[in-house]
Amino acid sequence: MPTASTRVPQQERSRATQARLLEATVDCLVEYGWSGTTTTVVAARAGVSRGAQLHHYPTKAALVTAAVAHLADRRAAELRTEAEALPAGPQRLDRVVDLLGVAFTGPLFVAALELWVAARTDAELRRALVPLEARVGREMHRLTVALLGVDERRPGVREAVQATLDLLRGLGVANLLNDDSARRTALLHTWKRQLAALLTPDAGPAERAMPAGAGLERDRQ
Repeated sequence: MPTASTRVPQQERSRATQARLLEATVDCLVEYGWSGTTTTVVAARAGVSRGAQLHHYPTKAALVTAAVAHLADRRAAELRTEAEALPAGPQRLDRVVDLLGVAFTGPLFVAALELWVAARTDAELRRALVPLEARVGREMHRLTVALLGVDERRPGVREAVQATLDLLRGLGVANLLNDDSARRTALLHTWKRQLAALLTPDAGPAERAMPAGAGLERDRQ
């Protein structure tokens, strides 16, 4: 029977195995797409046995949704950390939008898009993905509100934040097949100006100069 001293290393090894599987899954989705990401391929890439993979994630749907959830949580934490170094004042909005834009062009977005398309015709995947997508969407919205330091109780603010996320998602899709950076830059430049007006139409200088991270602190409370 395992003792207390042996259970901890076993738990650590189990967590390490899961982490390798989740990272390998995202890598495979980006490199091979949904159809090429088999559980056998993932296990081989992660360097774990098929038995270990099946023990932690018995189905492909369970594996890929867990991988996207894992990466989404990690990326949200990274965004919070990166945002702490952003300047206060008018420049903050521009930098926040740029940070979010990177999130909609990175590996997480590509992997998630593979799942969205596959879930249209895969009932098992759709059942697993719909609640995950709803959770990730809510958390991304709350994170954006916090990073911008805006008050969603004000009319129009919630819609402006969601429009920003929808725009970035669409631009991310447009960027998948070819380099769309020139059009993307021009569109975001215009949207940043419009967003600033939508979020702070009656704000004075003191409100516009909200300290960097103020929204983050409120969101943590």
